[in-house]
Amino acid sequence: MKKLKRKEYLKLLEPLQLELVAMTRWLQHSGKRVVVVIEGRDTAGKGGVINAISEHLNPRQCHVLALSKPGEREATQWYFQRYVPHLPAAGELLLMDRSWYNRAGVEKVMGFCDDAQYKSFLQQAPVFEKLLVDDGIILFKYWLTVDQAEQEERFAERLLDPLKKWKLSAIDVQAREKYAEYTRAREAMLKATHTENAPWTLVDFNDQKRGRLGLIRNLLDRLPDTRVPDSEIEFPPLKGKPQKERFGVVKPIPGFDP
Repeated sequence: MKKLKRKEYLKLLEPLQLELVAMTRWLQHSGKRVVVVIEGRDTAGKGGVINAISEHLNPRQCHVLALSKPGEREATQWYFQRYVPHLPAAGELLLMDRSWYNRAGVEKVMGFCDDAQYKSFLQQAPVFEKLLVDDGIILFKYWLTVDQAEQEERFAERLLDPLKKWKLSAIDVQAREKYAEYTRAREAMLKATHTENAPWTLVDFNDQKRGRLGLIRNLLDRLPDTRVPDSEIEFPPLKGKPQKERFGVVKPIPGFDP
């Protein structure tokens, strides 16, 4: 299957984004809470799909979480503790760019946790997620897949593109040789945490554009009927002549002239 061209992709994306806007109206109306976990290999396209989902949504309602590695104090806490304050309130959507599953992936493969911590995580994650679901949170977990050859192309692109080079870290370079280890870690994670309460959904992201469209379509299809009529807003004409900006204390900078 050929990769989607940008023009075709944008044409297919627009109606999905309109449905996402309608979905957030439903969230606000119903008071439901949604958490979407986006996991996957480096370069899979986690940030891109999160941007596609959130682009036209109210940032006060749709929150993106991308935590850095635990700080000195956080490292002494219960592993899941630092994620709890970010969970959504009524009417909110949380998009997670990586999540507590770092422990089952990069921490396991790169040796950033010990065996006891790893085994404890695999036991506790389903319990933690059941607590979230039992409390009414609608939880989705997506894993984005990408073949190693495609991953290598994306790494090379990041290395050469000054706008993307910040995405490439020393850990990423080391992890390149551990593709098979990451596969084994993912399969162990799925075996332990793919539950009836919180199942995983794998999405092919070798073509990131197709992957984004497929993930968004899957997300929308799995939510309840989200159709809530858009409220009518009266927009009468101004009573007087439109005014121009007036400046006294501080004036604007000159307009940009390339």
